[in-house]
Amino acid sequence: MFAVMKTGGKQYRVQPGDVLRVEKLAADAGEMIQFNEVLMVGSTVGAPMIAGAGVQAEVIDQIKGPKTINFVKRRRKHSSKRTKGHRQKLTLVRIKDILEKGAEKSGVKAAIGAGSVPDVATPVVEAAPAEKKPAAKKAAAKPAAAKKPAAAKKPATAKKPAAAKASAEKPAAKTAAAKKPAAKKPAAKKPAADKE
Repeated sequence: MFAVMKTGGKQYRVQPGDVLRVEKLAADAGEMIQFNEVLMVGSTVGAPMIAGAGVQAEVIDQIKGPKTINFVKRRRKHSSKRTKGHRQKLTLVRIKDILEKGAEKSGVKAAIGAGSVPDVATPVVEAAPAEKKPAAKKAAAKPAAAKKPAAAKKPATAKKPAAAKASAEKPAAKTAAAKKPAAKKPAAKKPAADKE
């Protein structure tokens, strides 16, 4: 019996015992996983998937694919070249069993792509409640802050005479501007009366 399953945006025709390289899955080596997106089992064709069908597989290893090199040479007169390599992350799986019905009741972990899971290796652990030590640090910081303003205070009398000088200069500037005569515009010429 064979099945056509879908994972990582690709479709695979599989039989029990086949070894596949598929897009990276969120599973460790030795774990059993189940592909639930089955398009075809034997002569049964889904529309588009077969409800209740599944393909169970064992994860052999997490590997990297062959290195691909992208060489980019730009147009003439720019003398710009760039080489960029890439190795796709893959998961090596061995197909164990093909189920036509009852796959959801099997209790095997569903195959999920690694891109949709934030961290596979580290389980989520709730943070312990914080102790009140940071509050003690804040209390210690307050007396130090209180000492600084006392030392940094300047006498207020030094600022007032400077303000008085500035205010004394402003009226003098206004009076100088007031002494200038206003510019007179030449009177418009009246049209001459008709001469006879």
